[in-house]
Amino acid sequence: MVGAMNMLRLALALGTLVLPLAPRTLPAQEMPAAPSGDRVLRADGRPTDPDCFPIAVWLQSPRNATRYREAGINLYVGLWRGPTEEQLGQLRAAGMPVICDQNEVGLAHRDDPLIAGWMHGDEPDNAQPVRDPDSATRRWGPPVPPATVVADYERLRSRDATRPVLLNLGQGVANDAWIGRGPGASPDDYPRYVQGADIVSFDVYPVAGLSSPDRLWLVPLGLERLTAWTGGRKVLWSCVECTRISNLDMRPTPAQVEAEVWMAIARGSRGLIWFVHQFRPEFDEDALLADSEMLATVSSINHRLQRLARVLNTEPEPTLASVSPADPAVPFALRAHRADGAVWLIAANLRNCETRAHLALDGTRGARSVEVVDEDRRIAVEDDGFDDAFGPFATHVYRIATTRGQGLR
Repeated sequence: MVGAMNMLRLALALGTLVLPLAPRTLPAQEMPAAPSGDRVLRADGRPTDPDCFPIAVWLQSPRNATRYREAGINLYVGLWRGPTEEQLGQLRAAGMPVICDQNEVGLAHRDDPLIAGWMHGDEPDNAQPVRDPDSATRRWGPPVPPATVVADYERLRSRDATRPVLLNLGQGVANDAWIGRGPGASPDDYPRYVQGADIVSFDVYPVAGLSSPDRLWLVPLGLERLTAWTGGRKVLWSCVECTRISNLDMRPTPAQVEAEVWMAIARGSRGLIWFVHQFRPEFDEDALLADSEMLATVSSINHRLQRLARVLNTEPEPTLASVSPADPAVPFALRAHRADGAVWLIAANLRNCETRAHLALDGTRGARSVEVVDEDRRIAVEDDGFDDAFGPFATHVYRIATTRGQGLR
């Protein structure tokens, strides 16, 4: 997470990180039941409930699980030095499932639906910390070899093949200028890394991490590359920034965060992981919760995604539509689905400029108008297509009725 785990390791080594005390564990008789009798994810990483879109938060204390659930987050990813019985008890009380390390405690809960999946160590494609045995000094060494990641995946699956394994990669997936991968790293590593997981995610934070608000398109670019490297056969998730992280001069605005999310969705993301830490000017594990404006934006995005879950969880059908930008130099992303008696299109302008585009309804003939979802407007269809305007990094969701259907819930 922008080297977040490496930053945490370094802070621990230097003695500069103070973590909050974990709250008291409730006695067993006070514990509510697990979220449900069913797991939230299938072994291939897809949700078991078609009305649930996976929206996670990265490495948070279970004490805040109820607050995150109120914000529309339905999954934890990572537990600090866990899972422990205490952490799992707190998550159970909040009805919050988790993807976590496959340690002794985790394996003891193999039959517990609270555990949704297992995870690798974070960002193995980045330089890893190395300690010199003679001088005890620390330095950055090479990344974890792809063969090691694949072997670890096979080990995790040998112990439990009923749950998905999550692999989160670093910004090198999208950012060719990133120098933090360490000696011996190669772009050719990535097609081999992705073989070692069922769910593949990555993190690049254009604003807080790179101070480059004009490069929000790195988020959908990473998904485009992961799709190619996996042959479209793996579940892909996106990590999204919503705090300043360590950037004292810049933090993402609500509009920029919303743009990153919807461009990721248009490029095929099947889940989100919110990164909510702040490291500077002081460490704040749950900085999002103290930012009322950003928390409202994140909550709004999450709840809108859940309203679209039944659409987003169906398999995309690329032949249903195509997009032609008015300016061929401006790339677009387009995602098409058929659900609830309608064709759904999610079209995104991947550049920081205003433009127009024509959307051809290649797989839907005879439609007279298109509903622009959540925008209170309709567009007339002419010659089996329509035009629309797009602001900078803007995404529109369209619904074209084909039969009498339920629409959005």
